[in-house]
Amino acid sequence: MNRRLSIPAQFLNRELGFLAFNRRVLAQAADDTVPLLERLRFITIVSSNLDEYFEIRVAGLKEQIKLGLPEPGPDGRAPTEVFDAVSREAHALVAEQYQLLNQTVLPALAAEGIVFPKREDWSAAQRQWIRDYFFRELLPVLTPIGLDPAHPFPRVFNKSLNFAVELAGPDAFGRNSGAAIVQAPRALPRVIRLPQALAGEAQYAFVFLSSILHAHMGELFAGMNVEGCYQFRVTRNSDLFVEEEEIKNLHTALQGELFHRHFGDAVRLEVADNCSQRMVEFLLQQFSLRDADLYRVDGPVNLYRLREVPDQVARPDLKYPPFQPGLPAALDGGDLFEVLKKQDVLLHHPFQSFLPVIDFIRTTANDPNVLAIKQTVYRTGTDSELMEILVEAARKGKEVTVVVELMARFDEEANLNWAARLEEVGAHVIYGVVGHKTHAKMALVVRREEHDKKKVLKRYVHLATGNYHPRTARQYTDFGLLTANEEMCADVAEVFKQLTGLGRAGKMRHVWQSPFTLHKRIVAAIRNEAAQAADGKPARIIAKMNALLEPQIIEELYAASAAGAKIDLMVRGVCALKPGVEGLSENIRVRSVIGRFLEHTRIFYFHAGGAENVYLASADWMDRNFFRRIELCFPVLDAALKRRVIREGLQAYLDDNCQAWVMNGEGGYERLKPRRGRRRSAQEELLFTLGIPT
Repeated sequence: MNRRLSIPAQFLNRELGFLAFNRRVLAQAADDTVPLLERLRFITIVSSNLDEYFEIRVAGLKEQIKLGLPEPGPDGRAPTEVFDAVSREAHALVAEQYQLLNQTVLPALAAEGIVFPKREDWSAAQRQWIRDYFFRELLPVLTPIGLDPAHPFPRVFNKSLNFAVELAGPDAFGRNSGAAIVQAPRALPRVIRLPQALAGEAQYAFVFLSSILHAHMGELFAGMNVEGCYQFRVTRNSDLFVEEEEIKNLHTALQGELFHRHFGDAVRLEVADNCSQRMVEFLLQQFSLRDADLYRVDGPVNLYRLREVPDQVARPDLKYPPFQPGLPAALDGGDLFEVLKKQDVLLHHPFQSFLPVIDFIRTTANDPNVLAIKQTVYRTGTDSELMEILVEAARKGKEVTVVVELMARFDEEANLNWAARLEEVGAHVIYGVVGHKTHAKMALVVRREEHDKKKVLKRYVHLATGNYHPRTARQYTDFGLLTANEEMCADVAEVFKQLTGLGRAGKMRHVWQSPFTLHKRIVAAIRNEAAQAADGKPARIIAKMNALLEPQIIEELYAASAAGAKIDLMVRGVCALKPGVEGLSENIRVRSVIGRFLEHTRIFYFHAGGAENVYLASADWMDRNFFRRIELCFPVLDAALKRRVIREGLQAYLDDNCQAWVMNGEGGYERLKPRRGRRRSAQEELLFTLGIPT
């Protein structure tokens, strides 16, 4: 059939797609084959994801509604319609999250000797220790704020733990406002482990800071009756507003804006489920929120703080088994530069170590033949060994150029600090291109070497799908490529020239770049597969990414499917394309893999008449990546490495029948289960084949 759906009906909604992704994450917490403490981690990951979702995406929806912007998204839904659907789905998801925690995970932990005793269950000894802890650690830093004309409602910090207290009776000055706010200091831990001697029959006992404060709230209001004490938490709009075209100094403007992130407009109110209706209405009024923005929860208002628990519990049997990342055979004891003169090196993280990347930069810092180091920084962390090496290299007189993306969301402060340190030691620090985030992951080293008895300059490059962040390199799946290919190095040098200088974009031999060539090259590659299929020739597209949203790319994929091309898409998160719809996408399959590691790799495969072109990229197929960011997409030229990417990065995931979810045309997902035959888990198999057993 050639029937085509109307344009809006061809697309699924982005915001609802994100909530669907978090349902898949939450399903890991419900999976009894996942180690128990890891199930707890997945619950906390959902909370962290939802926090950012409300801070950015829901905040954006509310802004559109407030400004009266009726413009629908690609799926045809107006902002008010999307918000209502998001509110229903988010409330249901949060309810399921707390139900899973309270009815499944916490009882299972208790059965393993890891308990969270409630206030009414504290033993006399526990009660005394907790009381001593309150007076020793908490009371000195608490500041209760009574609400009266002299003490208006305080500014509540974004995502902070607070208590709304209902009081009765006059105080020492005869005031009787009936309400107070107590803000929990942000420096205090939210989960406190009791001494082993007080754990009773359990091996580990933890109490929540909220429970300790609740139990001793009367100590803050001497002579008054505490008639109600309710924890609450407000989430605020955290999208930084920097009008890049009107500022003279992005660094200075961003520093001024970061503080205001903590006090943006409120977008969500979380309260304990026992909060009185009177107090709920009062809090909603204070934050200018409606009932749709209210989330009553059965437990702590911030489950993300539970992420501290697994690290405090020495129970390896309840965690994923440890692993040691492997190394490519080519790097076994050889000089890295000599290796790269002979062959490219492919690294598949976290199954293979990130250390060669660190060593690549460290070696250049200490090598007297290295003249220059250039690197992009998007996310690198507050305590990055790589950044320390770059600082040291600059101190030693190397020409160090670092393109720091100051607008990397929630990493702005860390990046500002690194930029300042680099500038102090004489490095060239560039803040990218105004209006375009620098999201490309690349490092370029220039080295003076002897060739045919002459001194020449030789370039080496590292390109990657993920950030220069050693911690996430053990948690995210990514590919990195080390190469001395002259044309590839020349392409990367051209990109650095664009970022640091001025002038028109030069032509590149291999690398596709946003915002100039990436989109049109992807479109051309898809159209080529469509043409091959229309001519009755084999046509195949396999693409792996974090999100698929850009409307034209989706339409091109639909057209290629209609022509007969076979298309497999692995989209970890949000996918706006509808697979398997008659007359639209019969030849398209979409799956999402959720497992121990966060799938972060971007891989694009095109059959290309048998050439089997394979590309790795920093970019997802989203509007922002194609048109508002500096992104790189680079080919794997070595035939053996190309086969590795196909085998490890694509086929292993297409064969997965344990962690894979298959998407239907309405946006729903069904988790695959092994039937007859072998159980296949891509991540487990790659750990076994690429990692070192421990």
